[in-house]
Amino acid sequence: MTHIGDVSLIFRQLFEKTSSTYTYLLADSETREAVLIDPVLETVDRDLRIIKELNLKLLFAINTHVHADHITGSGTIKKKMDTVKSVLGKASKAKADIHVDDGDEIKFGLKKLLVRTTPGHTDGCISLVCHSAKAVFTGDALLIRGCGRTDFQQGNSYSLYDSIHKKVFSLPNDYLVFPGHDYTGQTCSSVGEEKQLNPRLSKQREDFKKIMDNLNLPYPAQIDKALPANLVCGVQE
Repeated sequence: MTHIGDVSLIFRQLFEKTSSTYTYLLADSETREAVLIDPVLETVDRDLRIIKELNLKLLFAINTHVHADHITGSGTIKKKMDTVKSVLGKASKAKADIHVDDGDEIKFGLKKLLVRTTPGHTDGCISLVCHSAKAVFTGDALLIRGCGRTDFQQGNSYSLYDSIHKKVFSLPNDYLVFPGHDYTGQTCSSVGEEKQLNPRLSKQREDFKKIMDNLNLPYPAQIDKALPANLVCGVQE
């Protein structure tokens, strides 16, 4: 998929197989200015190669939250390209060049992403809306037929439920949903699909809380090295 809704927006959905993480490259086809959403350390070279091949100028490496299942590639990207700025939600209280809050805009060329804070998986989770492409990048807050866990790292089931319903499900039904992960081979969904078919978030608030309280998930395999590193932009001196 090279375009989504907006033919002048260059779009690439990239995948890191160990943590099943999606990284998104978006660029304005006229100015060639670009952003990278949720880069992963192990795939930095691939991402930068694509950026070079497409003759893009990367402005921002954006993390939708402080990840627990992989180390962000933002710090390494900044070392290789010193003009790139790292971006993170203000409530994350972690290191970044730019901290964003609800309603802020991230501009690249003639394009922009609107920040919507979506806490619940972590305090600092943000979703990024691209109205010109009718798309929202939800990180780990909203997944395809699922959502981020709420049993550690400031997780709160009520906050997550409210965030998704107020900040994501309030978007038009035809907006595409691009998550931070998928473990079943799916690439995207839509707001309308998830409102109707998400087995957790289509439920009432109290039922959602009960579901989340009984997931009994194992901790992420990389949490012990990922969390400390991601608090300092993925680079520990």
